[in-house]
Order: sequence, then C-alpha cells, then structure tokens
Amino acid sequence: MKVNKLPNILTVIRMALIPVFMLFFYLDTENSMFYAAVIFTVAYITDMLDGMIARKCNAVSDFGKLMDPIADKLLSIAAVVMLTEAGILSGIVTFIIIAREIIISGFRLVWAADGRVVAADKLGKLKTVLQFAGILLILLENPVFRLWNIPMDMIVMYASVVISVISCVNYIVKNTDKKAGNK
Repeated sequence: MKVNKLPNILTVIRMALIPVFMLFFYLDTENSMFYAAVIFTVAYITDMLDGMIARKCNAVSDFGKLMDPIADKLLSIAAVVMLTEAGILSGIVTFIIIAREIIISGFRLVWAADGRVVAADKLGKLKTVLQFAGILLILLENPVFRLWNIPMDMIVMYASVVISVISCVNYIVKNTDKKAGNK
C-alpha cells in the first residue's frame, strides 16, 4: 500500500467504525458502553493519524480535505444524537453541535463551487478534541472525576459548545472575504 493513500484509507475506516460504535452503544450487555468508548477512541485516533500522515508524507488530497471533516462530523453527530436520545446529553448542546456542522458544510459547498477547498483550522481542531474528550468521559461515566462529584464530562462538553460557536464564526469570517483564485 502506498503511504500517500493511507490517510484516505484511515478516513474510510473511521466512517466504517461509526455503525460499529453505534451497535455497541445500543447493545444491552455489561461492557457494551466500554466497547463503544474503545471503538469511538479508535475512530478518533484514525482522525489524528490521517492528518499527521498526510502532512508528514505530503499526501494531502482534496478527497481528504473534504471527506476527513465529513467523517469527523458523522462520528460526533452520531455520538451526541445517541447520548441525547439516551437522556444523557442536553438537546440544546446537540442542536448547537449539529447546527454548527451544517452551517460549516453549507459554506464549504459554496466555497467548493468557487473552486476552493477549505481545510479545518486550529479552532475547529480544538472543538473536535473537546467534543471527543467530553463524549469519551460520558461514555466511560466520568471516570476519576466522579470520585469528587465533579461533572467534568459536562464541563468539557459545554466548553466544546462554546468553542464550536466561536470556531464557526471564525471559520466563516476568515474564509468569506477570500475570492476564488486568491488563496
């Protein structure tokens, strides 16, 4: 396998892990939530690896620039919707997270029509890390912090919502003044 294709393969693997994650989330067995957390973590690790490999090996592709954020969105949206359905996460948090993703996707479509592919920025990556950490803490039932009755899972999720809104505004402002061809 060529190294330059590995990032895209990892993106596709992440997308394929989403239904497996969902299956374990809904299984009613003793350790199913732990396995869901492990699968969610493996999927997230593929996100870190694909970007790192793409940059290091100069294997950045338009497919990766477009599909990597879509895979991220599908994973996080699946998680927050399931957590909301289970009564664990606020519907407002879920709405804001999904609304941000739809708004950014809409802008990406407009920019793509102008021939531009706009990759995720640092705030968007921070949002992804905070969402991952918050979702993982929830799936693992807030380990360590529950000993002191600190709702760290919800603190991290609310922080991710704040960063989601800030990153959405920043992403739009930073990229809407660019004209096609003036990258």
